Amino acid sequence: MSRANRLLRYVGARLALAPVMLWLLASLVFLLLRLAPGDPIDALLGTRAPEAARAALRAQLGLDQPLLQQYGHFLVGLLQGDLGTSLTNQQPVRAVIGQTLPASLELGVVALLLAAAVGLAVGFSGIARAESRWDLGARLYGIGTYALPSFWLAMMAQLVFAVWLGWLPVGGRFPPTLLPPSGTGFYLLDSLGDGLLHGQWQNLLGSLRHLLLPAGTLAVLLSGIFANALRLNLRRAMDSDYVEAARSRGLSERRLILRHALPNALLPVLTITGITVASLIGGALLIEVTFSWPGVAARLQEAIAQRDYPLVQGIVVVVAALVVMVTVAVDVLLAWLDPRLEF
Repeated sequence: MSRANRLLRYVGARLALAPVMLWLLASLVFLLLRLAPGDPIDALLGTRAPEAARAALRAQLGLDQPLLQQYGHFLVGLLQGDLGTSLTNQQPVRAVIGQTLPASLELGVVALLLAAAVGLAVGFSGIARAESRWDLGARLYGIGTYALPSFWLAMMAQLVFAVWLGWLPVGGRFPPTLLPPSGTGFYLLDSLGDGLLHGQWQNLLGSLRHLLLPAGTLAVLLSGIFANALRLNLRRAMDSDYVEAARSRGLSERRLILRHALPNALLPVLTITGITVASLIGGALLIEVTFSWPGVAARLQEAIAQRDYPLVQGIVVVVAALVVMVTVAVDVLLAWLDPRLEF
């Protein structure tokens, strides 16, 4: 069987497993929410509400049905693309996610790009000057940024850049004195469009100023992963037989790194990128809460506190679907780029 046919089979298998993974995760979230202590009726009406009102609301929301029946309704709605209705504000869950997901995606994509740029630069500079102060600094940077508590770094960034220096706003996503741009929900893109079409560059500047501090903080936390991954894989590539053979032909160290070692060292970093996307979820939660960023992670935290079953389930399913799509895309791309992989 040719490599192209094996690759197609591998892609088909990965795509076939994706719905199974989403079903297992959705079922686990559904069960854990019902087993966890707390009652959504208490969150909506309070503990002192009359029992008749509590029973009426429970029946209205379908929470009086047997657990298997609730699970069946949940799966049927999920297959139809219906994530249900939020218990707290009676809005469709899809609408709530549509309002908050662009903010999280914008924050995550910018933070990931910054983290990759900084981390790869730090990792490469350490290997280019092996056993020097640059190399030691790259090691310390990779270990230190990975070990930093996200909430502490976020508060320090607010204290330094917002309170002491006054360069950037403490939190929020857009200046309160301006009208937010309308369109896709991605303020950077919408503000750029307003600037190009109408000359309203103050919207773009306001979006960038509010985005820089949370995205930069999250990027610092993630950049150590890229720095360590590139440094370790580049060191392994530099010690390999094919690099030694190229060195014996008199090639310079610069050319050895750029032409021979770096391309192979970047392939494992591509895998790290897929894993980092999943790490963004946990890190973005504390970042969004600290910087009052109106994203899906902060909304998930509120929904868990309010025992809003449909909203928690919907957010988890949508975020998990995004993570699965990214990881599948990265795996397929890696299998296509690296002929050494067997699948």
